[in-house]
Amino acid sequence: MSSPSLDSEPSLSVAGHNGWRRTSPTPSLSEVFGSIVVPRGSTVFRRFLAFVGPGYLVAVGYMDPGNWATSLAGGAKFGYTLLFVALLSNVMAILLQSLCARLAIASRRDLAQACRDAYPSWVSWPLWIFAEAAIIATDLAEVIGVAIGLNLLFGIPLEIGVFITAADVFLILWLQNRGFRWVEAFVITLLAVITACFFVQIAMADPDWAGVIAGFAPSTDIVTNPEMLYIALGIIGATVMPHNLYLHSGIVQTRNWETTPARRFEALRMATWDSTIALMFALTINASILILAAATFHASGNTEIVEIDQAHALLAPLLGGSLAPTMFGIALLCSGLNATVTATMAGQIVMEGFINFRISPVLRRLVTRSIAIVPAVIVILIWGSSGTGQLLILSQVVLSFQLPFAIVPLVMFTASKAKMGDMVAPLWLTALCALIAVTIIALNINLLWSVAVIGW
Repeated sequence: MSSPSLDSEPSLSVAGHNGWRRTSPTPSLSEVFGSIVVPRGSTVFRRFLAFVGPGYLVAVGYMDPGNWATSLAGGAKFGYTLLFVALLSNVMAILLQSLCARLAIASRRDLAQACRDAYPSWVSWPLWIFAEAAIIATDLAEVIGVAIGLNLLFGIPLEIGVFITAADVFLILWLQNRGFRWVEAFVITLLAVITACFFVQIAMADPDWAGVIAGFAPSTDIVTNPEMLYIALGIIGATVMPHNLYLHSGIVQTRNWETTPARRFEALRMATWDSTIALMFALTINASILILAAATFHASGNTEIVEIDQAHALLAPLLGGSLAPTMFGIALLCSGLNATVTATMAGQIVMEGFINFRISPVLRRLVTRSIAIVPAVIVILIWGSSGTGQLLILSQVVLSFQLPFAIVPLVMFTASKAKMGDMVAPLWLTALCALIAVTIIALNINLLWSVAVIGW
């Protein structure tokens, strides 16, 4: 597919940025690179509309099935207490995603390409392996989520539903062939369905709004209680997801903006606003899942909700009627379908960016999905549906452990004047994002200590 151009061809690098070891030859997702032109001479609002889209694809990762498992478990077990973690995670995400947009616009590289171009192979290859592990962990959550959604809505057995999820490659191929705006429209439509489903369920649950507001305040129990910390880390892992950092820095470059300094800074502002608004929307959904669990399960004494299908089964007797559980199942299925689309693109960006190896999206999807299906099938065959919830939470904790390997390079690149030129991140933003990285590393060490030494 040829790309429309403002300056004949979108530039892959910015002159004068000589802080890289090598030059990026070809962009990731080259078939859609620079394919959406930012109109010249139009109003600011029209130019902003041209940037709307990538933020919502990123937001999908903040409300995927893995997030459901951790939020349901946290709300059922600890009530509204972990709402603060959801809020904190969202603030972390907004700051980190702004760095992704900055990296992409300043260097015309995604995070994977930046790692390849900045580090020797003995550093970049392990980072690639960690990134692929994060993609597989993400896909594992989506496999289980879609399979559970199919089971709840249509009664399809989990072990069959897991294999049906492999068919989503055809949906992804069709969307990509139609153009990147079709991908964005599909994702935003499903996000609207998810939102409507949760508004109905929250209205039926009638939560304690004073408790909801109090839940957004910090509590020392989150750090001192190992079980609460485990769920909190899962929420962070499910919210601030490694693959989203690669994804955002790649898909921002589907926009074709003028390369003058003023337009580049405008592109950064608009891309940041796009992701910030989308992530605030994602916080609403994440908080809704936790509030629903707290108001419905915790309030009724059902504190050990670790399975999504268990939560679904309890909604009807607790809220009355079949509307709430049906809405729950529809939202879960939409969430899983959305996440499969974005995870495929993230997988392409990671593989093409790190090792410059290009295969068709269909083949890439089949390979990743096949790897993710294996542990899901094993767990379902051995433990049945009772093991899927724990596997979902474990996948999110694994993602939390992967985060530093994506965040640390991102912060280092965007803080480098040599690499970023006049778009280098301000000191306050670098300091905050560095603090986020240190906090996540410290929480991970704390969790390892709790498991290995205390042995809860």
